[in-house]
Amino acid sequence: MTSGRLTTHVLDIARGQPAADVPIELWRCPPNDDRQLLVATRTNADGRTAAPLLAGDTMTVGSYELVFTVAAYFATDASDITAVPFLDRIPIRFAISDPTAHYHVPLLVTPWAYSTYRGS
Repeated sequence: MTSGRLTTHVLDIARGQPAADVPIELWRCPPNDDRQLLVATRTNADGRTAAPLLAGDTMTVGSYELVFTVAAYFATDASDITAVPFLDRIPIRFAISDPTAHYHVPLLVTPWAYSTYRGS
């Protein structure tokens, strides 16, 4: 059994707070691009998932994609978004090369821009 894990969190940098109740999907993306949905979850009040998205034996070498659905989150405050949201589903494709490591892939987001990085 490996000790690695994949975690994420979502920060609303327009409001300066964690983004709660944001739907997140984790997809495995093999070379033939026949994606497989591995996890569908939502962020909690702290902008995090309740558990790691991958851990132990589910943590394997390969390409993955996180998809964050942010339009409904920003629609909770009508002043933040137009009738047609600029950002809806934000995909972040990345690779896991060491299944024993901790991969943290956060999303920093506003209604008009986003950023990510490999955290710890």
